[in-house]
Amino acid sequence: MKWNGAQEYIVKKMKLSLSVRVAETASKKDATHTFAQLTELAAGLGYAAVCMRASQVGIHSPLAEITAARKQAASLNLKVSMVTGDFPVPLNNEQGPDGLRNITPYLDLTAFLGADLIRIAMKVEDDIAWAQRASDEAAERGIRLAHQSHTQSLFETVEGSVDVLKRVGRKNFGIIYEPANLDLCGQTYGVETLKRFSPYLMNVYLQNHIRRPDGKTRLLTWIQGEVPHDPIRLQDKGGIDFPSVFQGLEAIGYDGYVTVHQAFREIMEPEDAAEQSYTYLKPFCG
Repeated sequence: MKWNGAQEYIVKKMKLSLSVRVAETASKKDATHTFAQLTELAAGLGYAAVCMRASQVGIHSPLAEITAARKQAASLNLKVSMVTGDFPVPLNNEQGPDGLRNITPYLDLTAFLGADLIRIAMKVEDDIAWAQRASDEAAERGIRLAHQSHTQSLFETVEGSVDVLKRVGRKNFGIIYEPANLDLCGQTYGVETLKRFSPYLMNVYLQNHIRRPDGKTRLLTWIQGEVPHDPIRLQDKGGIDFPSVFQGLEAIGYDGYVTVHQAFREIMEPEDAAEQSYTYLKPFCG
């Protein structure tokens, strides 16, 4: 562990990934930029990977498009850090967990993209058994499944998340740590939380907001009700305590991907979001 001039933790082994979400419309289904544009942007800034979502390529996409996306990323030495293969998962609607009941198309997509991690969704008790079955099938192909810390899901709280992870009980099933969603649910997200998540941690998502009574964005949670907040840039003060986040990641020896996951459309253009986020996060990662 070292410190930089701003007294922030530096973790040497983490890799930065840019989610294609930075160039999505509010619907989460349509993209404002092509995959070629996004990968060229990411590679030019120094990102190691892109995080794929269905707004660019999903289980609905023709094989030719999937193959072209993999070739495009590979041509720029970019990995695909994770795959979200449909729209219901990011929309977090009632159809989100359906992919667990037929995981094969998602495994095929992920394999074609040269990735090994899929984001899934779980909302009810019955989803636990389906997650076990899907994880077993994924394990046969060397692929992992993970659920994001997220509102209105079985992963709203720290305690609930750990309980579900233990009950699924598969080595290739884990969590995508996302402190902003934990914050919306009134959860702590620092060192102690990361220590609890450590055995299951497969990816890190980062976005930022300020909770305030007059916030323009209002998000419903099961545990806290409706939570008003405003999205802000990753580097802006007053929101998520990223030095604490990286202190926790360093404490558990995390060396995987840190993904810029935020939808910045209300704040700035994708090019500025990608560049400013990289500039802010890179000193934490070495």
